[in-house]
Amino acid sequence: MNWITKFIKPKIKSLFEKKRSSKVEENLWTTCSCKNLIYKDDMESNLKVCPKCGEHHKLTCKERFETFFDNKDFELIKTPLPKDDPLNFVDKKTYKDRLITARKLTGQDDAVLIAKGKVQSIDAIVGAQDFRFIGGSFGAASGEAFIAGAQHSIEKNMPYIFFSCSGGQRMHESSIALMQMSRTALAVNELKKKNIPFIVVLTNPTTGGVTASWAMLGDILISEPKSVIGFAGRRVIQDTVRETLPDDFQTAEYVKDHGGLDLIVERKYLNSTIGTLLSVLLKKAEAQAKQESNVTIDQSLQTAS
Repeated sequence: MNWITKFIKPKIKSLFEKKRSSKVEENLWTTCSCKNLIYKDDMESNLKVCPKCGEHHKLTCKERFETFFDNKDFELIKTPLPKDDPLNFVDKKTYKDRLITARKLTGQDDAVLIAKGKVQSIDAIVGAQDFRFIGGSFGAASGEAFIAGAQHSIEKNMPYIFFSCSGGQRMHESSIALMQMSRTALAVNELKKKNIPFIVVLTNPTTGGVTASWAMLGDILISEPKSVIGFAGRRVIQDTVRETLPDDFQTAEYVKDHGGLDLIVERKYLNSTIGTLLSVLLKKAEAQAKQESNVTIDQSLQTAS
């Protein structure tokens, strides 16, 4: 055995083994804003909520559906996909390139996914946003997905629940993105006309045009703890009013204290809480529909007489 076989090869092999073990070690851990190192398995088993400080970390759309639907069972609903980059927008990169990158990262066509499943044994249509897709920004494709979800709710007579997670309207689509604010508001109005429950869960963050349109139009507004909820950014507001804002300004707790939210619910209780709310809302809608039908019968009898 020569010196290369005896000394050099084992040395190289040990170096590679150290690198591999350090990578495995890194993959076992994740960090939180509380600066604690946490086992990824602990974070995953706790629905991506930090077991140390309780911070609710962002979820992908599919993770959201898995944590929310009964038995993690759901069916994705195909939604329309408009033409990419209608304005040929370019800043540091082309909008088309940004879409390619976001689609590769998320495995989605756009920031919004719509799914159907059961919540406490109640059939429901649920939408969610993935913040990794250009900051969860809301453009034409998101608008089409939202409206498709509303249409399914009306056609199937199912409640509509939406989890917001967005920086606002997508600037790369300019007025086309802004137009989605009125379109989604009209879709919500159609749900209300049909007495179909519409519940919004505002997650961290929910800002900009999303807050200024459908996200604040729910029959019941719920948020996860410590979520950032607002329209303009904190710094912009502070520079405009020229006053020091409270430390908890634009947090879910601050918004609730000032009448902007109905409930703040931890992630693990969302399924049971919303299930209970739906059962109450559906009974109310059923009673209202029955009352309206009785009124119609009485009116027809009066007209006949």
